[in-house]
Formats: sequence, structure tokens, C-alpha cells
Amino acid sequence: MKIALLGYGKMGREIEAIALQRKHQIILKVDADNARTFSLDDLKKADVAIEFSTPETAVDNILSCFETNIPVVVGTTGWLNKLEEVKKICLEKEQALFYASISVSE
Repeated sequence: MKIALLGYGKMGREIEAIALQRKHQIILKVDADNARTFSLDDLKKADVAIEFSTPETAVDNILSCFETNIPVVVGTTGWLNKLEEVKKICLEKEQALFYASISVSE
């Protein structure tokens, strides 16, 4: 599988290591250095995107995946205030989104 890593911090590097062990290809790594310069054409080369960036960039990254018809798995937290908007766009564009967030309370 060809994977785009949208966020290449600690989690992105960990995901890369696991993906490579499982014989997948990392075809795009987006971090703070290239976040503004990677292209949608770069993203289109992926079979799936794994989003682990920042709350400030996650929604834009998700929407880029929708625009390029790339399924996206989101592990970033802190962006859920935009979840309803993202869900609506996802359904309208018939895209694939998987997100996971954990909330711990006492």
C-alpha cells in the first residue's frame, strides 16, 4: 500500500516504521518544512493518507484528501469542533474518513 503521512512528528515516524516493516511504501511525508509546499498531485499518488499533524492543519489536510479522492485516517486531536462540517463534506463528496479520539474523564 502507498501511504501519505500528513504529520511527520513522533507518531508519523512510528507509523512509518510499522508500515515499512509490513512492506508498505511511504510515498509522501508532510511536516512543518514542507506543509505549505506539497501538492495535491503528490497526495494523489497515495492509496491512503494517515493524518497526525496539528489541530490547526488537520482539517485542511482532511479536505485535501477529499479533494484528491484519497481515504484518510485521522489520529490528530483538538480539531473536533469542526467535525460536523467535515462529516457533511465527507458525505457530500462520498469520501472515506476514519477518525479516532479519546476523551478521559473522572
